[in-house]
Amino acid sequence: MFDTLTLTNFRNHEFGRINSAGFKNIVITGPNGSGKTAILEAISMLSNNGGLRGAAGAEIARIQGDSSFAVNAELENETNLSVSYSAPDAGRKLRVDGDASPIAAASKFLRLVWLTPKEDRLFAESASDRRAFLDRMAAGFDPVHSGRVARLAKLLSERAFALKSGADATWLNAIESQLAATAASVAAARVAYAAQLNHFLQAETNARIVLSGWFESRLAGGANCVDAEKEYATYLAANRTIIADKMVIDGAHKSDFSMFRSDIDMNAGMMSAGQQKKLLLLLIIANAKLLYARTSTPVVILLDEAVAHLDGDNIRDLFARLDASPAQIWMTGANSDSFNGVNNALIVSCMDGRIDCRIKS
Repeated sequence: MFDTLTLTNFRNHEFGRINSAGFKNIVITGPNGSGKTAILEAISMLSNNGGLRGAAGAEIARIQGDSSFAVNAELENETNLSVSYSAPDAGRKLRVDGDASPIAAASKFLRLVWLTPKEDRLFAESASDRRAFLDRMAAGFDPVHSGRVARLAKLLSERAFALKSGADATWLNAIESQLAATAASVAAARVAYAAQLNHFLQAETNARIVLSGWFESRLAGGANCVDAEKEYATYLAANRTIIADKMVIDGAHKSDFSMFRSDIDMNAGMMSAGQQKKLLLLLIIANAKLLYARTSTPVVILLDEAVAHLDGDNIRDLFARLDASPAQIWMTGANSDSFNGVNNALIVSCMDGRIDCRIKS
C-alpha cells in the first residue's frame, strides 16, 4: 500500500504530496480540470503498460515544466519506487530503492487495478476495446501476458506484409507457425485467467465472464492448447487471401468477452449504464481479490469518477464491498457529498493542481 505519493511536474501538478497516514480509502475531490485524475494517472505510471490514459511521456509532462516528470512512491514496507521521464526518452525509467530496474519490476511490490469513465460503457463499445481491457487485467495477474499480446500483433503484421509481398510458402509457413503458437498462448492465458477470476467474481455477485472466439470455442470444447495451435496453423495455411488490402482471418486477435447475470438471465450489453458500471466495479474488486490471493502482493484499486451512474443503494453497497477488499482504494469524484458513506478516509482536495488533505472520521 502507498504511504506517501509525490508528484513533480506531472500534468497540472508542479509539485504535490499525499501522505495516506495509513488510510485504506483515499478520496480525491475537486472541480473538473483540477488534477484529480492526474493523481490516479501518476500512480498508474508504476504499472507495466501505458498507464491510466495511455498517454506518451511528452503529453504527461507539465506544459510549463522542463519536459520531464517524476512520481515517487513510498510503500508501507518502506520500499521506494520512483518513475521518471525526461524528453527525448522513449519511455519511463524505474528505480527501486534507488537502483535502476525494468518497469516490469514494480509488479513485484505492487499490483494496480483501475476503472475509468472510458470503460463505463465497455459493453456497448467495440470488441477491440473489451479485448484490450481483458488483456490489461490479465497482464496485471501475469505480467508476461502483455508481451504475448504485443508479439501477436507483430506477427500478424509480418504475415500481412509477407502476403502482400508475394512471399513464398517457406517464409509464410515459418511466420504462421510462430503466429499459431503465440495466438494459442494468448488465448489459453485469457481462458485460464477468466476461469480464476470467475471464482472470485461469483463470490461477489451472480455474474460471470463469458469468453468467445476461435480458440475459446475449441478450448471450451475440450481441445488442448497444442491441438488448437496445430489446427490454427492449418487454418492459416488455407486462408492466405488478401481482400481490400486486408487479411480476412479469425483468431485470438478477434476474441471478445462479456458478462452474464444468471439471476436476470441477461448479458451485460443489454443492461442499463448503471447496471453495467456496477458489474465492472464488481469485476475490479474480484480481480483485486484474485491478485492478492494468488500473488500475496499489495493491491491498489484506482477508480476515476467512482460513483458515476450509481444510485444511493448501489453507492453504499460499493463502499461496503471496497472496505471488505484487500486493496487500498484511491477514488475520485467532483462531488464530495457522494463519498459521505466512506468510512475512515483521507479526503484530498484538488484545485488548479494544488493538493490539500484532511481526515474524514
